Amino acid sequence: MRAVSVLDEILQAKRNEVTMLHRPAVRDLLRSQALDAPPTRDFAAALRRDPLLAVIAEIKRRSPSKGELAPDLDVPVTARAYEAGGAACISVLTDRPYFGGSIDDLYEVRHAVAIPVLRKDFTVDEIQVYETRALGADAILLIAAALPDDAHLADLHSLATEIGLAVLVETHDDSEIERALRAGARIIGVNARDLGTFDEDLGLGERLAKLIPAEVIAIAESAIRSTGDAARMAGSGFDAVLVGEMLVRSSEPTSEVRAMAEITRVARA
Repeated sequence: MRAVSVLDEILQAKRNEVTMLHRPAVRDLLRSQALDAPPTRDFAAALRRDPLLAVIAEIKRRSPSKGELAPDLDVPVTARAYEAGGAACISVLTDRPYFGGSIDDLYEVRHAVAIPVLRKDFTVDEIQVYETRALGADAILLIAAALPDDAHLADLHSLATEIGLAVLVETHDDSEIERALRAGARIIGVNARDLGTFDEDLGLGERLAKLIPAEVIAIAESAIRSTGDAARMAGSGFDAVLVGEMLVRSSEPTSEVRAMAEITRVARA
C-alpha cells in the first residue's frame, strides 16, 4: 500500500473545504461575483521581461517542511516592498491549515500594489476557480500532481482562461510538462520541491527547462535561496523565478528582489 504523502493530506483537507463552497447560496454568489469582476491585470505580460529575469515574490507565512517562516508578516508592507524592488508579480498562499495563509492576505495584497497577483492554493474543483476570480486574483495555480486526470486539468484550465484568469500549471517531471502542454498551458512552472517528500533539487529545473517551448513562459519554483540560485535558473532558460522563503525571512526584501530582477536570462531555443 502506498504511503500517504503530505500532498495527499493537503488535498483531502482541501476537498473537505470545497464542500462548504458548494452550498447553493455560496456557489451562486461566487459565480456571480466572478463573472462581474473587473478586468484582471496581465500576469503573462508582466513575466515577459526579456532579456531580464522576472521575479514573482511570494507572501508565505509557513510551510509543512520548514514550519513557521514569518507568522507575523505585515502583508501590505511586504507586498509594497516587493513592488518597490521591481517584482513583476506577487504570489499569495491562501491555504490556512498547512501554510498559514488566508483569502484576507490576497485581498490586502490586491489593494496594496498595482502589479498582478497570483493566488497560490490547491485547486481541485471548479468552484475554487470562480472563487479565485471573485477574490480579485489575476492568476491561479493548477498543480499537475494534484490533478492526475488529464480531462479535469484541461477543464479547470479552460474555465480559468474563459473567466479571465491567467493559469500557472505547476509540474515536477517530464510527463507533467507534457500533460500541461496538452491542457493548453501557456505558463508552466517547474517545482524543485517534490510535493510528496518535500525533497529539493534545483538540478531538476535545469534539466526540465529545455522541455518547455520558447513561446511558453517558464517559471522556476522553490529552493531559490539566493541571488546565485536565481541566476542559475535564469541561465537554464527560465523566464521567471517564484521566491518565497528567502524573501519573507529577509530584512531587506526590496534589495533582494531588485538584485534578482537585474539578472539577465538565457533564452530557450
